[in-house]
Amino acid sequence: MGAGIRILAAFLAALAAAAGVAAQLRQDYYAAVCPDLESIVRDAVSKKVQDQPVAVGATIRLFFHDCFVEGCDASVILVSTGNDTAEKDHPNNLSLAGDGFDTVIKAKAALDAVPACTNQVSCADILALATRDVIALAGGPSYAVELGRLDGLVSLSTNVDGKLPPPSFDLDQLTTLFAANNLSQADMIALSAAHTVGFAHCSTFADRIQPASVDPTMNATYAADLQAACPAGVDPNIALQLDPVTPQAFDNQYFVNLVNGRGLFTSDQVLYSDARSQPTVVAWAQNATDFEQAFVDAMTRLGRVGVKTDPSQGNIRRDCAFLN
Repeated sequence: MGAGIRILAAFLAALAAAAGVAAQLRQDYYAAVCPDLESIVRDAVSKKVQDQPVAVGATIRLFFHDCFVEGCDASVILVSTGNDTAEKDHPNNLSLAGDGFDTVIKAKAALDAVPACTNQVSCADILALATRDVIALAGGPSYAVELGRLDGLVSLSTNVDGKLPPPSFDLDQLTTLFAANNLSQADMIALSAAHTVGFAHCSTFADRIQPASVDPTMNATYAADLQAACPAGVDPNIALQLDPVTPQAFDNQYFVNLVNGRGLFTSDQVLYSDARSQPTVVAWAQNATDFEQAFVDAMTRLGRVGVKTDPSQGNIRRDCAFLN
């Protein structure tokens, strides 16, 4: 069986599994118990972003890392206890910024301050709503969020292995990983544009800017700028903006950057350098409206990954960081 057929088979299998999940989620899930849910979360998220603009990229990344490991169930927010090392303490999650977690905590606290909403809304749904809100606050599209997820009962560091795409992935590796989560190649390209906001540590792209062997797909001026900002022996805590042109805005500049050789990660730039995905990148670089629609569709499908709706699989946590 060829690689393309395997990817298609994985995608179709995941698609069938997701069909039932989509039917169980609905936009008005909390209408009867917490009718002001969305405005309460939006206000809390807006205050957080106003105080800490980095919460935008941090919250989006937290949602992605949550959904790709054990599904969208807020398992990434749970803390390690006893002998159990939680997802958030896996090496691939140690760089998740605290402001993403705090965005959810602040929104949860705002809901709990309203008697009708206290402990009525899952942390998983709060994270999904907060992600939509930070995107809109940064100038990106707003969209309806399907609700009804339960919070997961399991969070183990070992479950993260192989579930998150490293910055070194090529197109086939990215496509295969996303297909396993019921996401098409077009979904993957659209979701990659979340790198239009946020930061990355020098170590995540250092291999592309080695003076003796700069990645040939990288713009020479951009490579020189990165080398100056990330010299040998640089403080490992130093982080650069993923989008050097409009770092605070959620827009289609990500794709314009790729066309110009200014993708920060290998997994970014390959979307343009690989002829199979290049037409999509070029199209979205030229048409922000088409990109935003594709992004909304992809985020909706991402929000259905591994969702738990049966009480035997999850519940609504009283504290997002701890099991009830």
